[in-house]
Parts: sequence; C-alpha cells; structure tokens
Amino acid sequence: MITGLITLAQAPAGVAKEYRSTAEKINDLVHTKLDAKFDYTKSQLNGKVWITLKPHFYPTDSVLLDAKGMDIHQVAVVKGKNTPLKYNYDGLFLDITLDKTYRNNEQYTIYIDYTAKPNEFKTKGSAAITDAKGLYFINPTGEDPNKPTQIWTQGETEATSVWIPTIDKPNQKTTDEILMTVPAKYVTLSNGKLVSQKTNSDGTRTDYWKMDLPHSPYLFFMGVGDYAVVKDKYKDKEVSYYVEKEYAPVARKIFGKTPEMIALYSKLTGVDYPWVKYSQIVGRDYVSGAMENTTATLHGESAQQDARELTDGNRWEEVIAHELFHQWFGDYVTTESWSNITLNESFATLGSQLWNEFHYGKDFGDEERYNSTQGYIHSRSESKDLVRFNYNDKEDVFDAVSYNKGGAILQMLRSFVGDSAFFKALNLYLTTNKFKSAEAQQLRLAFEEVTGKDLNWFWNQWYYGSGHPKLNITYSYDNNARQARVIVQQTTDNTFTLPVKIDVWNGNTPTTYNVWVKNKVDTFTFASPSRPNLINFDSDKKLLAEKTENKTLDEYLFQYKNARNYVDRREAIEAAAKKQAETTAAEILMAALKDKYAPLRAYTINVLDISTAQTKNAVEPLLFQLAQKETDRPVKAAAIFKLGSYKMAKYSTLFKSAINDSSYTVSGNALEALSRIDSAAASAEAKRLSATASKGKLNNMIKKLANPVDANKLLSDFEATPMGQKKFNMINDVFELLVNTTANDIFKRGVDDIMQLQKDIPEAFRDQATEQLNNALREIQKDKAAAGLKEQADYVESKLPKPKGF
Repeated sequence: MITGLITLAQAPAGVAKEYRSTAEKINDLVHTKLDAKFDYTKSQLNGKVWITLKPHFYPTDSVLLDAKGMDIHQVAVVKGKNTPLKYNYDGLFLDITLDKTYRNNEQYTIYIDYTAKPNEFKTKGSAAITDAKGLYFINPTGEDPNKPTQIWTQGETEATSVWIPTIDKPNQKTTDEILMTVPAKYVTLSNGKLVSQKTNSDGTRTDYWKMDLPHSPYLFFMGVGDYAVVKDKYKDKEVSYYVEKEYAPVARKIFGKTPEMIALYSKLTGVDYPWVKYSQIVGRDYVSGAMENTTATLHGESAQQDARELTDGNRWEEVIAHELFHQWFGDYVTTESWSNITLNESFATLGSQLWNEFHYGKDFGDEERYNSTQGYIHSRSESKDLVRFNYNDKEDVFDAVSYNKGGAILQMLRSFVGDSAFFKALNLYLTTNKFKSAEAQQLRLAFEEVTGKDLNWFWNQWYYGSGHPKLNITYSYDNNARQARVIVQQTTDNTFTLPVKIDVWNGNTPTTYNVWVKNKVDTFTFASPSRPNLINFDSDKKLLAEKTENKTLDEYLFQYKNARNYVDRREAIEAAAKKQAETTAAEILMAALKDKYAPLRAYTINVLDISTAQTKNAVEPLLFQLAQKETDRPVKAAAIFKLGSYKMAKYSTLFKSAINDSSYTVSGNALEALSRIDSAAASAEAKRLSATASKGKLNNMIKKLANPVDANKLLSDFEATPMGQKKFNMINDVFELLVNTTANDIFKRGVDDIMQLQKDIPEAFRDQATEQLNNALREIQKDKAAAGLKEQADYVESKLPKPKGF
C-alpha cells in the first residue's frame, strides 16, 4: 500500500506495553468461494461463502472466524448437503463448533449465508488508511450526477472480514473464487482470472473470477463500475487498466509503462511475474493512495490525469511502480505479522526507486531515495523500531519508519553487499518463501547464505533498533605529516556501526577508502601529498544519517563540479543557497541552473533569493532563457514563477505567450506573473480561459482572477469545518489567501485560523504538523517583509515561536 502523497504528520504515538505476537494458526485457510450480490439501495452485500480449512497441526473441533458487523443467517458444514452447526457470534467473531474433531490431514468446508453491512460497522482507520469498513459503495443510487457509481474493497489491515467471513490475518494463505452479480452495464474486477460471465434475466450479469494461487485475505478484492478497460500485455499475460471512460484515451500514458516495469522487476529478482494477470483500477473517494491487491491493484482517483497534466510528468508513476513491486514483496511473500510490515512496504519503497534508477537513470533513482529518506528524518520517528512488536494499534505501523526508513536501510544493505549479492539474496528470499509468510529474520538468513557474512549486527541495529546516527564530521589537513584527517563524532545516545566510503580528491581523481565508524568518536587519516580539494564522507550517499560538516563553499563548488552524484550536487546547492551574497555561492547556483538533471534545475530556481541583489542580477538572464527555451515543463514553470517576482513589464509578452502553454503549471504561473505587472490583462486572460477546462495551478489562478475569492466566506468555511481530511484540503486555499491579501484584518484572521488549527490537531500528529505549518508561515513572513507589508510581517513574527538556537 502507499499512503496519501501528502502526509500532514506522522509523529510517533506512545509505545504499547503489550507484545504483539504473530497470530496463532489453529486452522489454516485452504480455499474460499464467495457468491456476492449487492444491494445498492442499502449499501449491503448478500453473500454465500464456502470456506475450506484444515487444522494447522493440533486436532480441533472448532474454528474462529473474523466476521465484522454482519447478519449471520446460516452456518453449516458441507458434506454432500449442508448440515447446520452451532455457533456464537458477537458482531466481531464467529465461533463455530464443528461436527467432529478434525486432524491436520483432514479438510472441511464451512458454508455461511450472511449479509455484510459495512456502513453500519463502526471502526477507526489510521494516518495511512483513513477508514476501515472494508466494502465501499460510491454514489450507489446515483444521487450525485458528478460522481460515478462504483464498488470497491479495501482489505488491509483486517477489513476484508467486514464483507466476507475469514481468518483475517496476514499469515493465512488461500486460493479463492469470487462470483459477483452486478447490473449488466458495469464491469467487474477481482483477483485472478475472469473465467466466465453469465447474463441473467433480471438485467444483471454474474462474473466468475478464480484465483488459483494462494494469497492472504487482506489482498482479496472486488471492484465494480462503469469503466473503460484498456488492455495491454506482458509476454502472454493480460495487463489491463480500468479507468473512467473520459480517461481511456490517456490510460496508456498513465499506466502504459507497467509491462516494462514487470519485465524489470522479473529480471532484477530472477522471479518472473508469478500471477496470471495484472490489472489496475481507479476508485473514487478511496481511503488511501493505492493498494496492492493480488493481480488487481486499486488506485485513488488522483491517478487519473488528463493530457495537459501529463505534460508536467506522470505524478503517479512512482505509485504504480510501488504497488507493482508488492506483487513480489507483500503478495508472493507476505509479512507474517503487522510487526514485520516493513517486509512489504520497504521493498515497495525500494521498487519505485529501482524503476527510476534503471529506467530513467541514476539521478532519478537517487532523487527519489533522497526525498524518501528526508521524509523519514523529518517525521520525528526516532523512538520507533523498524520491526515493531509493541504498538498501540496495527494501523500505527504504516508510517515513515516502515516505508521510508525501511527503504533507506535496504539501499544501505545493497551498497554494503553489492548489487550482485543483493539481488541474488532477494531471489533466494522470494523462492524460499513463495506463497508463504515471512519475518525479517528470514530475509537476514537469505542474505547470510548468499554473502557468507554474519549480518546479525546489521539486523539488530537497523531492524530491531530505533533511530539513526547524527554525525558531526570535521575535515582537516596536517601539512607536516602530509595527512588528511576525518573526525566523525556520533551525537546520539546509541552508537551505530557504519561501513562508509570516503573519497579523498587530489586534483580530479578521487581515492576511495572503505572505513568503519564504530565509536562515539572515530579518527581516520589518509596520506595526501597536499591539502585535498575535497574529502567526501559517505561518497556514494547511501548512509541514513543526519550530517553536520565543516566544508567550505570552495569545497562545495569542487564537489558540485566533480563528485556528480545527485546528492553531492544537491548538498552543494543547499550550502550555496544559505550564503547567496558570496561569490562562490553564486557560482554554484549559476552552474546548477544548467544542471544536466531537470529537477535540480527546478530546485535551484526555487531556492534563489532575489532579495539578494547579487543573486537577482546574476541569474536574471538565465531565468529569462529558461522561461523561453526550457523543454522540461516543471523547470519552465519555476523559471516563469521566479521571473514574475521581478515584476518587470518588459516580460509581459513572454508571460502572455506562456499562458497558452500545454502545461497547466506553466500556464498558471504565467498568469500569476502577468497579474503582478498588469492585473487588468491578467483578469481578461483569466476570463477568457474560464470557458475551457483547467486543473491545478491554472485553475486556481482563473478562480482567483476571474472570480475573486470572498475572503471572509473562505475563512468562515474553514473555521466551521471540523477537524479531518476536508479541513486539511482547505489549508492551501487559506495560505494562498494569506500570500495574496493586502487587507490586514483578513490576513490576521487567516493567521489566527492557522494557529488555532495547530492546537486542534490530535496530539499524536501535532509536532510535525506544527513544524510544517510554521515553516509555511515563515516563508509568508519573509515575502511580506520584502513587499513592505510590515504590519502583516510583524503579526506573523508575533505568533511564531522562535527557531531553535535563538
């Protein structure tokens, strides 16, 4: 699963005292057959299910099934005919007394006639999965003319048992058959292969889906709706994309790289795609980002982008890659418990990084890895173990530790053992545990068998420990001894063992040294005939750590020009951005505006401080050139936005031309830039464009200029909206109002609303959310000060806490 692309906060909750053990296996699921009929008016499922089980090891005369919020009409054992069985049902668990004691070489089949009532079952979700009722009827009676009628399911973590009785644990595996009776105008999707379709006399159709390979109940899936099905293939296997019909023309632009992804993952793991088909479906009002149901991934509606949105790049491609890699890591081999969820999610996080690296190039993979790692570092999750046997709720483990940190740890392991051993170990792990569940120790054993190394130290530190190193790194040179020196101080309470590469640059050639950081303070010396141009600690930039280094701007300039790794260059740009008045910093930034990698060009544009006269004058010609001729749309959009900050009428023609660009972002930024120098012309353009469809930044600017925001109504609506995702979705509108308003009373009210929001956010999520919101307010404060709006700038200053160190 992947969570929402924008997470407000993932601050750590308290650690539970209770040990969360792997679910005991008394009975094993063998096969599940469901006959499902949907009641759209009641949003209910009328089901008949046949569940074949067997005792795991010890004889048993009972079976306990998860069955949440159902009406149970009949329970029977199937032996030629249905023989009723005694049972107790408390609304959560169905405790069935069997007709005899069964041994583990005996299978038995239970028949249950029931009604699932998901809208009546009350439970809670999590930061990752905002609701957990399992079965979702979207606009079931068609009351909303702007929304399609759909049905979809969401099983993870244990919500499949809201719509089908089962043993709802990840260490269970079962084959299955699902029959869905739906209005004939709709298509269906489920796990496995569509075996047959039967047209019924009442205007319905029954589709029969069969899954011949075992998988876990949380990966069961049903999808129903008025979709276009765009078909593709990988080798002889069907690959298909279920999208709303208006997106059929661009379905391949969104999902069309899937066959190439399957081929890459098959090659890297040495395990060819193991399932009979792979389908992807888009669901409205989805409660998360996407979900890796076996052979049938469900995506949130944000996956659907029109052709103009896609000119900026497919924002959903990493999600597509993430969910696909789950078909190996999560579906083929499944975490045995939620404590070990990183076995699923760290690999899916790695998977999208591998796709970017091998398909687009090393910079692409490195950027995604860097951003993911920063997401963990900023989540304030140092207190959480990666494999967590103590948690308050199973939903708590779906966080930046299991995903981001887990992915970073796999990249460190890859760097340590080398690519050949890394992928061979993944193959051994997958083939040894195929169609089974596993825990982190089984991954360790696979790596140890391949490499011949004892890796307990790595697993104990990274999988069963918490936090990450924070390092103070000091570089120096001893002229008399002709030695370069690196002193590494660990500032955290716990001391980490870290294999690290250090590059010592004399001239344009580096010498690489492999060292081990093991102590609170380690000193490394290297022979060097003269002071090195650069000493680059962690030269492959795979270490999960926070670093403080005493490099000079001259060293960062050398690093930018020579080290060439994405993170090396980004570090240099970040260092320069903090000292833009200095000549060397300007040289770094000027070079970075021409960087070979477009996202670094865009990043550099965004960090330019044009309130610094030296920067403003130096970069203007380059910004103009990028705004005119850049082919990468996000870079062009950034250049136009920054050039708009100059507020120069001479760029009016450029902005007017760019308003007609194919990219919504370029067009929207151009419209905003024009509004800063010619508000009448910008309003006229906005009114002209309001007659056509628009999204994203362009849509926001059209609304703002053609239909000015009623500031008081916007703030009143925000204040009246209860805490929840809807209120979070409104935050950007409030911030945009703060950026643009010159009315002091409106500005102060909006700031007060943001400060009140911070107080209202639940305590478990408050710290990171407060940091993000305050950082945004600080940026607004700087802009207001630069614009001479002193009263507004001072008001923000009066509300914000002083930054650390003041």
